[in-house]
Parts: sequence; structure tokens; C-alpha cells
Amino acid sequence: MTVPDIRLTPLATGGGGMPFLLGPSLGTRVARVWDEARPYLADRHPLFGWDLPGHGVSPAVTEPFTVDEVAEAVLRAADDVGLGRFAVAGISLGGLVSLAVALSAPDRIVSTTMICSLPRLGTAEGWAERAASVRASGTPSLVQGSAQRWFAPGFIDASPTVASPLLTDLMDIDDESYARCNEALGAADYRDRVRDLAIPLTVIAGEVDPVLTLADAEATAAAARTGSFHVIAGASHLAPVEKPAEVAAILLSEVPL
Repeated sequence: MTVPDIRLTPLATGGGGMPFLLGPSLGTRVARVWDEARPYLADRHPLFGWDLPGHGVSPAVTEPFTVDEVAEAVLRAADDVGLGRFAVAGISLGGLVSLAVALSAPDRIVSTTMICSLPRLGTAEGWAERAASVRASGTPSLVQGSAQRWFAPGFIDASPTVASPLLTDLMDIDDESYARCNEALGAADYRDRVRDLAIPLTVIAGEVDPVLTLADAEATAAAARTGSFHVIAGASHLAPVEKPAEVAAILLSEVPL
């Protein structure tokens, strides 16, 4: 296994509060997937985002890596921009990496938010199948299925200028890097480690997210020493895109200035 090269993007430099380090969902660029929520956070907190391997500004990879190694790379990138203590929040795979970051550096993290994410996502077999599919057909083959998972019914028609660029970004992601992300997800299981988290854990779930159940999300928050659980009505898997004000309000309530 190898530690990938993860790159950060400054998303908002104003605000005097605690910095946020934001993570993306698999198949998205962090600057795009957090763009709708950014205005609600930027006045109070500096915002930085990181991209998965082969996504956005992070270079493509050919070697396997683990979620823990992505977390290590995220912390190195935070060091490079001088982040000392900060809050972490991420969507789906980004939420799982955020949990791993908090577990590995609890003295630096003030709170952790997992959005449409669980400490164990899917099955190893399911992720292996998707990795094989991407290697055979490329990320453009994922657009239709991703549109159905990412957005609640009617959202694409109602907000095409928000949804369409996200789906276009998916087609530009490096195929092998995406497949390696799938394999990292297939091997990741943090369910027994949630109770070890010494800082607050917030779990946000989309009401109609087909990727995970509300019961599993609530159980994750309940397993933490200090946990809270929130459901975003009418949202699917990319809740910060569909309901940015609601997600941002939860983040602001959980993170000290």
C-alpha cells in the first residue's frame, strides 16, 4: 500500500472561526460538491477542501491505498497549509476519511461530521464489482446510476445548473484512481473504532439516500461517546448540494468559533 498525494484547495479564506477541512464524495470534486454550502459557512470559518486521488486537483494513482493512508495524506496536506486545529466534515467516502483523520489525530480535530456516510459503506464484493466495471467501461458509465443515487427525485430537473456539472465532473475522473477508491472502501471497516473517538461525532443523513439506512446512521451516532444525529428531509446522497442551508446550519451549531 502507498500513501497517495492528496491536494488541498482553499475554498474560503474569510471568517475568524475554527477552520473547516471538507471532504468530497466519491466521484466528485470537492470545490464543486461543497459550492452550494460554502456561502453559508464562509463568513464565519476559513474553509479548505481536499480531493480524492485522481479527482479534482489530486494526482492520479496506480497503486492501491487504504482509507487510513488517505487520512494520513490529508493530514500531511493540512500541515502544508499550516492548519493546526480544525473541524473535519466529509460526504460519503469523504466522511469515512474524516473519521479516520479524527481517530489518528484527536488532538488536532475539534469535531467530526460524517454526511451520508457510515464507518462501513457497502460490501467488499459490491465495491470490487464497481471497480471492475470502471476499469472496463470508464467513469462515464457511472453517470446514470450516480444521478439516481446522488439526487432525490426531481432535483436534476429543478436544478440542472447545479446537478449537471457534478455529473460532468464524474466523467473526467481518472478511471484507475476511481477503481482504487472503490477497493479502499471495500477494505474499510471502522465500526468497532467509533467508540474510540474522543471528540464529538455528528452524523447527517439524507432522508431518501439509497446508499445507507437511517437506522445505521443513527446507530453510528449512538455508538460514539458524544454523538448527534440529524436527518435532512428530502435529501439524497449529496445532501450539501441539495440542502446546503440545512447542512451548513448543523455544521455551524457543532463547531466552536
